[in-house]
Amino acid sequence: MEERLRFAVLGSVRAWRGTDEIDIGPPQQRTVLAVLLLAEGSQVLTSELVDAVWGTRAPASAPGILRTYIHWLRKALEPASDTAPSVIRSTGNGYQLLVPSVELDLSAFRELLAQAEQARLSADALGAAKYLRDALGLWRGTALAGLRGEYAQTQRQRLSELRLSAQVSCIRAELGLGAHAKAAADLTGLVAEHPLDERFRELMMLALYRSGRQAAALETYREVQILLADELGVDPGPALQEMYQRVLRADARLLAPQGPAESSTPAAVVPAQLPAGLEAFVGREAELSEVTRLLPRTTVLVKAIAGMAGVGKTAFAVHWARQVADQFPDGQLYLNLRGFDPGGPPVTPEHALRTLLESLGADPRGLPQETDALAARFRTLLAGRRMLLLLDNARDAAQVRPLLPGGACLVIVTSRNSLAGLVAVNGAHPIALGVLSVPEARALLERRLGTERVAAEPDAVEEIIARCARLPLALAVTSARAATMSELSLEAIAAELRSSAGGLDSFYDGDTSADVRAVFSWSYHALSADGAHLFRLLALHPGPDIAVPAAASLIGCTLAHARRLLSELVQAHMVRQPSPGRYACHDLLRAYATELLNTVDPPEETHAARHRMFDHYLHTAFRVTAQTSRARALISLAPVAEGVSVDGFEEDAAKATAWFTAEQAVLISAVGSAAAHRYDVHTWQLAWAISSQLHVRGLWRELEAVRLTAMDAGHRLSDQAAQADAHHGLAIATAGLGRHDEARVHAELAVGLFAASGHADTLSESYCTLAWVAQQQGDPAAALHAAQQALTIHRAHEGHGADDHRSSLARAVTLNTVGWCHALLGQNQRALVHCRQALILHQRLGDKALTAHTWDSIGHAQHRLGQNDQATVSFSHALALYREHGGLPRFIAGTLKRLGDTHLSAGRPEAARAAWSEGLDVMERLDHADAEADALRNRLDRLWERDEVFS
Repeated sequence: MEERLRFAVLGSVRAWRGTDEIDIGPPQQRTVLAVLLLAEGSQVLTSELVDAVWGTRAPASAPGILRTYIHWLRKALEPASDTAPSVIRSTGNGYQLLVPSVELDLSAFRELLAQAEQARLSADALGAAKYLRDALGLWRGTALAGLRGEYAQTQRQRLSELRLSAQVSCIRAELGLGAHAKAAADLTGLVAEHPLDERFRELMMLALYRSGRQAAALETYREVQILLADELGVDPGPALQEMYQRVLRADARLLAPQGPAESSTPAAVVPAQLPAGLEAFVGREAELSEVTRLLPRTTVLVKAIAGMAGVGKTAFAVHWARQVADQFPDGQLYLNLRGFDPGGPPVTPEHALRTLLESLGADPRGLPQETDALAARFRTLLAGRRMLLLLDNARDAAQVRPLLPGGACLVIVTSRNSLAGLVAVNGAHPIALGVLSVPEARALLERRLGTERVAAEPDAVEEIIARCARLPLALAVTSARAATMSELSLEAIAAELRSSAGGLDSFYDGDTSADVRAVFSWSYHALSADGAHLFRLLALHPGPDIAVPAAASLIGCTLAHARRLLSELVQAHMVRQPSPGRYACHDLLRAYATELLNTVDPPEETHAARHRMFDHYLHTAFRVTAQTSRARALISLAPVAEGVSVDGFEEDAAKATAWFTAEQAVLISAVGSAAAHRYDVHTWQLAWAISSQLHVRGLWRELEAVRLTAMDAGHRLSDQAAQADAHHGLAIATAGLGRHDEARVHAELAVGLFAASGHADTLSESYCTLAWVAQQQGDPAAALHAAQQALTIHRAHEGHGADDHRSSLARAVTLNTVGWCHALLGQNQRALVHCRQALILHQRLGDKALTAHTWDSIGHAQHRLGQNDQATVSFSHALALYREHGGLPRFIAGTLKRLGDTHLSAGRPEAARAAWSEGLDVMERLDHADAEADALRNRLDRLWERDEVFS
């Protein structure tokens, strides 16, 4: 009998044949095996294996090396085989590890979790706890232990989250069995290991309370409340707050173990982004049967006949996705690609990939810039996962193709186009949706209006169905009108349809009896005057959604009134509310609003509304920059227009940053919209206002795009200051993209234009940027010269600025820049003089992050002078301030790298190893694969090689 192969990834990557362990080679070869194992039988492309092993640093010989690894793995796994390999097979442009012939601990882990969930649903708490304990017993340390690189770290984080979720479920099951004391003991270690994980804190409170220790349970809450405030600046989440309130009031229900239906902890924490399904969904039985039959396929395409809009593609896709969601336990992702949105361009594949990756937990600052690299990261992250991806409203196949994962994922795409290329090249299956049948249309009206009302007027119902062309969207709007105007007979509704003329072009298909514009008009004419006005003005918004303050600014009213009007539009089904406080308009209704705006509202009123909207975004984004970039020179804005709502954020930088995060897509679109309508001052100033946050987030391409748009506006205005600012921003963006020569040109142009315009504060700032770019180019002498020019300007204008605090911070930053440049040239004593002057200013002005930067510079210079003990102290000061500030992991990693260098110079190799390892861990958790991470890896490798030589 042939001995079976067994594999493990829940610890070190290992393999056995029967009871004998197999030597599977060096770390990179083990990584290849791990990728194939985690794909769980799916094909892995050669390019995906290269990405996993080498990331963005793949040598030209990578494919050849990869073939060598595959060859040796086959030899190791099937040493006696003289036939074609049966475990690792070549599959065209990739490889496949055949799962039926192996045993994998991860598969066993998942199977036990599924059995535990089934036991829980069957009210078998004892069985659920046993299965969960058995599942956790399969772990032998950190997943993929010993493997390095971006892929390994990403998969390690994913598997670690599965393990934590299983631990939560296990403890919850044991609490249900009354093992409160044991659970409390287990939780003590888990809370210490994961202090910010609120799930363990919540269970600890429950375990303590059930053990008769109410005071200790309340103290647990107070501890995490303080910790979250100090570390993250946030309050405990709703679940933990609810537990606190229940313990505080001694809720007797907490003492009773929860039954299976009450457990709210899933087997794994996964994204669940599918929109809510329609309660009134009807019909489509044949199409649902077909797509369900096709479920084993990888990609399913939902399309409409002849590109007809309003046929219900999204409703159908969401309905089916929700039916099969439980077959994809690793989560469901949803993204509106805005392929036919009249308010703005389609979502680019790059932006879509960033959104999807962030939904999966990736840090946006660590993502690569190129679309291909983003797509590879996305495929790598989904390798081995069963996920459902719903891509709504796609423009064409080119927009969708980079978003397709591999493996056991289901992708559903909706589009008005046929996307024939996706079908031909990527094997998507087309599902053609037509209009509803007459019985289905009647069922939809019955679902919305009631069977009795529909049965009472059969002729009117027949005419309504015909006039709506059996289009689901038109029928939905019509039925909403009929439902809210219950005093009208359906005959009256049909008569209104009959008397209206014309039709929306996007609905028109040659049948003059189908008039959807008339359908929209009934709901529109039922609105209040202000509600109708706001509906028309929403056509001006760049999208994809709008918040209450922006809507209030559009119409020029109070926030309370704007909320009432938006609520009215939601009730009339003229807009929807995809998330609390944000509102969106279907693209067809938006097209209708545009038609109305162009025919009803005078041009001067439209102009004023746009001006108010751009004022809202400009002045609010300006306040974000003022509160989060305290050393930046501010520009002067014109007074805000009357009726504009501007949020001051209560001087809270965290609130300001959160606002930008929510509005980021809108703000980028607003720059383009302002330029398109020739609001040129708003264009360049809004680009300035959002640039700092785009810079912090590493969104270099978005930064470049808005700055190029601003440059065009500056030329139209013949405004040198606007052009200078655009060059300044382009220098930062192109340097971030690695185009350093181009960045140098922009930086020098910015300096020249600012010098000509006489703006001292922005001139000094542009010199500092020139210094940074020159440093990136490897030209420290030019960097020092530029930094000294900036310092000369600061000293010449000291005490003359409108904001002495801001200008003093900028001067301190410049002093530190000069010091750093001196150190690059080996002039370390001069570096210390300037950096210590900067330190005194920063400490007096109270900026922790900038003070930390300066301590880091001081430590750097001291290390170069051989003052290793003093340098160690300086780096320790920097690290303490960085950690106290929070949100600066890249700087922490850089300081740890330099601290490790200092330890090694001082003859402390183990301390160096600890510092570099911690720095590399920071970078890998940040999901960064850049020069800083490479430098840390190289240092650790050289130290390891040194140990080998002397061992």
